[in-house]
Amino acid sequence: MSTHPNIFLVGPMGAGKTTIGRRLAELRGLEFVDSDHEIEQRTGVDIPFIFEKEGEAGFRRREKQVIADLTMRSGIVLATGGGAILDPDNRQALAARGVVVYLQASVDQQLLRTARADNRPLLQQASDRRATLEQLFRIRDPLYREIADIVVATDHRSTKSVVREIEDALDQGRSG
Repeated sequence: MSTHPNIFLVGPMGAGKTTIGRRLAELRGLEFVDSDHEIEQRTGVDIPFIFEKEGEAGFRRREKQVIADLTMRSGIVLATGGGAILDPDNRQALAARGVVVYLQASVDQQLLRTARADNRPLLQQASDRRATLEQLFRIRDPLYREIADIVVATDHRSTKSVVREIEDALDQGRSG
């Protein structure tokens, strides 16, 4: 496991990357950064607008640049977008420049956590949200696992218990 001070959170939408990332950063004295928020700050528009105007391909190009930039920083906890791992360069940057934590969430949990979200372009266009999430899981789960140093299930768990498990795994990796 990498001894780099960066911690990169990957996983599907609704897994808790932002919430868990904020808490983890606070506890470890690191800066928290969310790649989607960074894209919005740089462009001045929200993610759904980028999807509408540039399509998913345009969004992914922007995301790739942000991931490249952010992973070069030091001392951060980075919450990535659910699809960031689709790009091989993103996977390489994440794996090489920090500890990658895969926050795993079931499709049922994702449905619950994204039920009222209106900022999820891939779900906004979906006629069957469950089928869309299942398809995304089949494609993305192997990619998350490919680069993960730590895998943590988040279903039906508090932020505190998930953060504690990550902290324990990080501490074991450091001493072992």
